Amino acid sequence: MAVERVLLAEPRGFCAGVEMAIKALAWLVRSCDGPVYCYHEIVHNRLVVENFERLGVVFVDELSEIPPGSPIMLSAHGSPPEVLAAARELGSYVVDSVCPLVTKVHHEVKVRAGKGYRIIYVGHEGHEEAVGTMAVAPDSISRVESVDEVDALMQFSEPVALLAQTTLSHRDWEGVAVRVKERFPEVWTPGRSDLCFATTNRQAALMAMAPRCDAIVVIGSANSSNTRALEKLAIDAGCPQVFRVNTVTELPSTLSGVVGVTAGASAPEHLVAEVVEFLCPTAGVELVHVTEEDEYFPPPRNLREWQATLELACTVLLGGNPSAVPHVEDRQISASEILNLMAL
Repeated sequence: MAVERVLLAEPRGFCAGVEMAIKALAWLVRSCDGPVYCYHEIVHNRLVVENFERLGVVFVDELSEIPPGSPIMLSAHGSPPEVLAAARELGSYVVDSVCPLVTKVHHEVKVRAGKGYRIIYVGHEGHEEAVGTMAVAPDSISRVESVDEVDALMQFSEPVALLAQTTLSHRDWEGVAVRVKERFPEVWTPGRSDLCFATTNRQAALMAMAPRCDAIVVIGSANSSNTRALEKLAIDAGCPQVFRVNTVTELPSTLSGVVGVTAGASAPEHLVAEVVEFLCPTAGVELVHVTEEDEYFPPPRNLREWQATLELACTVLLGGNPSAVPHVEDRQISASEILNLMAL
């Protein structure tokens, strides 16, 4: 292999929502006796899921698979309202790790439906985020993901609102959105785009390095929408070779020239390090930086309250001074570090 230089996208990898969800599940695992059950994959990354399975987490696709009285985590992609209600009836303790950006879209659906709008929702059929969002107002929403599907919609008599799955590629979204606005000129759209800032930033970093690359490596799992969007974007940009891999073992040993490396929003950073080490560029690694990401989503409120209560109880039982207990800042340790520690 004769890789001259690696262009490393920045930002890449874990987004704020994934960071929050992984930390929340890790804390729940360490705090509960017996298995923790997670409704759907906590994030769409095979290695992250396998890591938690080794720690005893049981991932299920139906609540009926969960024994009554078990601790339950709901995935970062958002769950239908009826699933959240049923989980609270079933579980001993329930944590909803839905990404706040998905919650924003759920709120927009609820408000627009309540005002009598027909919602056109751009999203992938069967994706967990799309399923959960559409369940907020199933009688008021029509899902599309292509211009042809927009053209097939009836001419609605009610006002129309346009919303989207957060992890869409801008290219997936733009053409469909334009056609919706052509068909429904008075369409309502939110003041701030539904597309996830992390997804947008990772796509921008990829596009900044794509013209210089002989090959691009996208790290992430096949069921990750934002990862597949990065892969498609690299192909559409005309890069001669594009590889989407879960791990470094899936890369060929014949790469050469300039290789770009990025990672989807649910891919751990240690996978990036392993890929760069494997490529072993003779001229080193160059960061392709497009923006800073300092967004931080704290753990769900009920989990934070439980943490504080346990810390206080343990301090008192051990004869300590509650006022002298140092405050632990969650954002000071990354989800990747937590995964590494739990794997030891």
